[in-house]
Amino acid sequence: MDLMKQEIENRIAIYALISRLMLVEVDEAFLENIEKDETLLSFFPNYRDWSKRKELSNSELIEQYYNVDFTNLFLMHLVPYESFYTRDDQMIESGGDNPVVELYNDLDFRVELDSARVVSADHIGVELEFMYMLCTALQKALEADDKEGICELLEVQRAFLKEHLLEWTPLFLINAKRESRTPLYHDGSELALEFLLSDFEYVNEKLSQHCATTPAADK
Repeated sequence: MDLMKQEIENRIAIYALISRLMLVEVDEAFLENIEKDETLLSFFPNYRDWSKRKELSNSELIEQYYNVDFTNLFLMHLVPYESFYTRDDQMIESGGDNPVVELYNDLDFRVELDSARVVSADHIGVELEFMYMLCTALQKALEADDKEGICELLEVQRAFLKEHLLEWTPLFLINAKRESRTPLYHDGSELALEFLLSDFEYVNEKLSQHCATTPAADK
């Protein structure tokens, strides 16, 4: 289980990173956290090598570039909500009929829409934060050696990735990568896409290894 504990720490870190990046505009503390961690910085190769990082301060980059890019991608040009992609009428379901809301409620995950500045609980940043919460719960189950809890949480994660995140975010993230105007959001979109696909494979692998009675993931 030691390896799995390290793996879950890595998953928690990446979900925290990409959910924060896509939920609200970046601030100087967020950029500094990336820049002081070589592992995190390696996930942003174009950002790391961007010449403007040497020419301007982080506050200037935020004001002149990152805030503009965030607004373009998440508030104006693209629609970062699951229901837009999955409903036939392409309407954002902001009420209690949104299927993710019931799931959130069942697992005591509360979304403060006003403070998060999103109009619906199926925003990509919120769904990624939900996965972060599930990974944190999995970490606690691992520490308690709660094998039943581990399997239940892995199954919830698998289902949420398959039935929600992977149903729509690949298209959104491909578009975000293409439409991005800064290396930060270009790299962040690519990181999120690659990580979600690999994380789904990881969860399936752990289910097959540790939860023999779990139904096959691809059925």
